Amino acid sequence: MKRLSARQYQRQVSVTMALYVAAMLAVWPMAKEAPGLWEKVALTLVPALPMLYVIGLMAWKIATSDELEQRTHLIALGAATAVTASSSLVGGLLAMSGALRLDGAVLLWVFPVIMFSYGATHWWVTRRYGGSFDCDASQGGSTPLYLLFVAALLAIATLVGWWRGRMDDFTLGLMSGMVASFVALAALVAFRRRRRRRAEALAGASE
Repeated sequence: MKRLSARQYQRQVSVTMALYVAAMLAVWPMAKEAPGLWEKVALTLVPALPMLYVIGLMAWKIATSDELEQRTHLIALGAATAVTASSSLVGGLLAMSGALRLDGAVLLWVFPVIMFSYGATHWWVTRRYGGSFDCDASQGGSTPLYLLFVAALLAIATLVGWWRGRMDDFTLGLMSGMVASFVALAALVAFRRRRRRRAEALAGASE
């Protein structure tokens, strides 16, 4: 099985995310207005296809990693599962007691919560094992640009949803916070990468 480099993985995920946002903006409104059941189901599943591909891509990346990388991925997936399960349990109990109003749309946040928890935990575990979040920079990786690309996609989806009046204040604030988080993370990674390169340049000059 061919191993994916960080650059290939980021490129494929970026293209898939762009397709997902395009499907949500173009196909999803048609799904809500479709007259027949089968037409509604078919149009509804179109945006899900890119995300299913991302899940398969992640599985491929993990399967082709070495034992240490697989360990970090599995720890991250375990933590993401625990965070999502705990959030679902607490939210479900609050909804059943009437303390919190939730509808079926909340299920759309399950996948983002898993991905965010997985990414944060994987970064932390990788650092604990002595790795680096942007360890593929020497191979042409472009993590800051990738993070900015994701932030741009989320910003576009947020603006379109707000412009069409299909986003309440809570969702608008949550989406805006996610955009700001990706931008801040990109700036942090770029700063750390620049500082590391400067330190390596100074170390080379001193030798």
